[in-house]
Amino acid sequence: MVLDHSPGPGGAWQFRWPTLTYGRVHGMHALPGMELTGADPSRPSAQVVSEYFAAYERAFDLRVRRPVDVRAVRDGAGGRLLVETSAGTWAARALINATGTWDRPFWPRYPGQETFRGRQLHTAQYAGPQEFAGQRVVVVGGGASGTQHLLEIAPHAAATTWVTRRPPVFREGPFDEDAGRAAVALVEERVRRGLPPKSVVSVTGLPLNDAIRAGLDSGVLDRQPMFDRITPDGVAWADGRRVAADVILWATGFRAAIDHLAPLRLREPGGGIRLDGTRAVADPRVHLVGYGPSASTIGANRAGRAAVRDIRRLLAGEERAAA
Repeated sequence: MVLDHSPGPGGAWQFRWPTLTYGRVHGMHALPGMELTGADPSRPSAQVVSEYFAAYERAFDLRVRRPVDVRAVRDGAGGRLLVETSAGTWAARALINATGTWDRPFWPRYPGQETFRGRQLHTAQYAGPQEFAGQRVVVVGGGASGTQHLLEIAPHAAATTWVTRRPPVFREGPFDEDAGRAAVALVEERVRRGLPPKSVVSVTGLPLNDAIRAGLDSGVLDRQPMFDRITPDGVAWADGRRVAADVILWATGFRAAIDHLAPLRLREPGGGIRLDGTRAVADPRVHLVGYGPSASTIGANRAGRAAVRDIRRLLAGEERAAA
């Protein structure tokens, strides 16, 4: 049984902003057994990937139930997991949790935030650069979304300011398979220790492509250190410097959407869910795909295969015990 709370196929991809065309995404690894070929790079990635996912579901007769909201997962009778949803309750012998992060945008808190008279929005609400025409925009965040937003908004806005907590790290050269595996391994080490995962992008750096180089040369990507407080009409630093703003755009990432698993008490003292591969150490019936090292397409396919192998062994052991 596959349950999905989204309105259609495509996962988080279906919600990406229209100006993120397929040719501009960092990469979309093919789903097992069916390549994505012939995609028009000028089309919005939300359309391209959603259509691909829909075709995949048809090709493999994956009868996904949607929209279904999973509200809680609890221990049930006979060793089953009770999956409580908007469409009823299922009793499962094993669970693959693939809820990702899109539904939990991270909004940092800063002094004075509630006094700001302008607009605040998160990457998850970004719809394109035109809505910022003639406005003074502060973009917060050192990841790929932050730089993409800045480069798009700058030609339309009256002024832009880029602030990040840490200096951005730009990566030269191609991001090949070996580099991808090394990045995944760094994130995997944290979840193995029961710590909250960092994003894969946080350890890969920003690709130094032609658009980034142009942004650096033009001064659009002139990074400033993080401000100390928000004022009614902008942001301010402890040294007295101020920047006036009409909009603060928080490109500050996402957190794992796992609140529905809270009744199982899987979290470690460090704040994360400790995993052995994809299996929750605290409950071998539960696997997480799209958490930590598998939160991007770099590691998701491999994680999916590992989860299936582990669950097959778990169920086979139950059947032997019952016999």
